[in-house]
Amino acid sequence: MDNIRILLLIAAAFLSLTLYQAWQRDYAPRSAPASKATQSMAEAGRLARTGNGAAMPSTGGGELPDAKVPAVSGGQAADAAASRKIQVETDLYRILIDTRGGTLSDAWLLKYPVSVDRPDVPLKLLTPVPPELFIAQSGLISGKGSKAPTHKALYQAGADAYQLADGKNELVVDLVWHGENGVKVTKRYHFKRDSYEIAVEHVVENEGRRPWAARAYTQLQRMHDGDSGNMFAARAYVGAAIYSPEEKYEKIAFPSMAKEPLERDVKGGWIAVMQHYFLAAWIPPADETEHFYSKVLPGQRYVVGAYSPVTTVAPGQRHVFTGRLVVGPKLQDQLAKMAPGLELTADYGWLTILAKPMFWLLKWYHGVLGNWGWAIIFLTITIKLLFYKLSEASYRSMANMRKLAPRLQALKDRYGDDRARLNQAMMEMYKKEKINPLGGCLPMLVQIPFFIALYWVLMEAVELRQAPFMLWIKDLSIQDPYYVLPVLMGITMLAQQKLNPAPMDPMQQKVMMALPIVFTVFFAFFPAGLVLYWFVNNLLSIAQQYVITKRIEAGSG
Repeated sequence: MDNIRILLLIAAAFLSLTLYQAWQRDYAPRSAPASKATQSMAEAGRLARTGNGAAMPSTGGGELPDAKVPAVSGGQAADAAASRKIQVETDLYRILIDTRGGTLSDAWLLKYPVSVDRPDVPLKLLTPVPPELFIAQSGLISGKGSKAPTHKALYQAGADAYQLADGKNELVVDLVWHGENGVKVTKRYHFKRDSYEIAVEHVVENEGRRPWAARAYTQLQRMHDGDSGNMFAARAYVGAAIYSPEEKYEKIAFPSMAKEPLERDVKGGWIAVMQHYFLAAWIPPADETEHFYSKVLPGQRYVVGAYSPVTTVAPGQRHVFTGRLVVGPKLQDQLAKMAPGLELTADYGWLTILAKPMFWLLKWYHGVLGNWGWAIIFLTITIKLLFYKLSEASYRSMANMRKLAPRLQALKDRYGDDRARLNQAMMEMYKKEKINPLGGCLPMLVQIPFFIALYWVLMEAVELRQAPFMLWIKDLSIQDPYYVLPVLMGITMLAQQKLNPAPMDPMQQKVMMALPIVFTVFFAFFPAGLVLYWFVNNLLSIAQQYVITKRIEAGSG
């Protein structure tokens, strides 16, 4: 009876999670627009392409009283026509840089196919096209009476295409802007071989006669309609995140930006926008205090950014504003080396304490075996061995309960519908035989946190994206396309039921028989790697339980 209750509780928990996620998808509040007038997708696309209406950071502090760049007016069409896209190709990227602002507008990740079925088509992470708009902007803001190259300024490039040459470890791309009063700014991108970190510099040369003051800013802009995932699986987080030494890793959800814009001074932190398996992040200089901000723009466009303190460049002097841009997969080992806490963007939630060591062990097994499916199998065996003694005690309890089944049935026949006397007699029998009727529940309860932790590892670890196993399983991070593993898992649940003590209540017997079907339906929508874990775990449990049950029944246990 108690085993049935715990299984029903688990089924109810899964059902509650499913209903909650469905409710979130359909009824969760959407982010409010930044203005009363609703922008169409076409209008949002026009704004993104031209830069008109794009957010500029507020400078605050009164040091640069007129730091906002005015909206581009009548001459914008001619300027837009003059801008062009510069193509950059490295071993990891194919990138387009718009000479309008030197914005990194398009980025394809050459090592990451868009799907298993399209291995020759690289995933496009950054794009200026709605509704997937996702771009990395940066620029300089100057004070009243001066001009500076914001992300709306028009740069000049020396070539239309750049490529990382064989044998070279770095590619430098320069964009040049000439301002008034002899100020020249070179926006310089440094691309390195085998690295998703891009160094970005604004080299200011003041060849004029007057001091020139400015601050640098970096920001990420993304569109998001608030909907992703399906009703059977938790959705991967899509939104912003920041890190500060004081508050550590924090998510800044897009809807919250409309309610409470981010305004914070941070030293030694970073800003990021994340999606499933991938991210873009700006990392300011670690020794510099930057102001972090967020904005919501028309057309469901969200901006998170940072700007530096004001720097004055004297006549005849030169100054370099520096920053680093990360565009790519959430490879935790690499991200940890780029900035403190950046690896936390592979977000395992409240089960990080379990998920991190599980992922570490998975990686170790993968390094030995060369296959993520076999790594999951050996991880399952490891966890099973870890809790072997606990499972053994539990299966002994269930085997003893199974042995007592005829005597329990006799008690039921004796007391009939008198539930109070029946329960009292059953408790006396358990006490006399030294059996804990709750003992069989413990292994199931212990496994649930590991099950959920592995789910988040499969959801967040990009290393497992499109990871094949064998035969028909081409991607362990998505559901089994032919539902073979869920069906096999359901069969193992039925086999386990045959080894468990049968419920005395006929209704409970029917419910028990229905549970494998219910769980098979649930697991049909889970990642194949997760179903593989549960299936192997069931096989090991059946073997262990079978041996213990036979020993108890033979009187040798």
